[in-house]
Amino acid sequence: MRILGIDPGYAILGWGVVDMIGNNFRWVAYDSLTTDKDMPMAERLNFLYDGLTEIIEKYKPEEAAIEELYFNNNAKTALLVGEARGIAVLACAKGNLRISEYTPLQIKQALVGYGRAEKKQVQQMVKTILNLEKVPKPDDTADALAAAICHGHSTGGRTFRELRIRQGI
Repeated sequence: MRILGIDPGYAILGWGVVDMIGNNFRWVAYDSLTTDKDMPMAERLNFLYDGLTEIIEKYKPEEAAIEELYFNNNAKTALLVGEARGIAVLACAKGNLRISEYTPLQIKQALVGYGRAEKKQVQQMVKTILNLEKVPKPDDTADALAAAICHGHSTGGRTFRELRIRQGI
């Protein structure tokens, strides 16, 4: 199963594509989409949409894992991140991907075994699971890979189609 992980943001949107083969993960590609702070928000969102669309067309993931927003004390920032998250959902939906959403707590639990794990612990697990030389930077990229790994663990490597067949749907 090929999974696209996304850590949404309007300044930096992390993304990572992983293959899950059995119980093993292999990284395919990862990076981030970065927008300039002086760009109007509409242009930033358009850039993110176009970038994700290109990634989906190039790497052809089957499913997407998107990190859910956590509570933010700054309402304006939360709304702007929500807009970027909506763009990510739209790009994945237009790319016909099955979309799953995970809270930061769920992602930490899946990778570290503890929902209140430190960010550095999650990053080290991403590095270890994907057999990388170093932790991906920026942090948003590592978070996107973590979301993809979390999704793989939650489905047991079965695609949505296989899950439906097993459930008789």
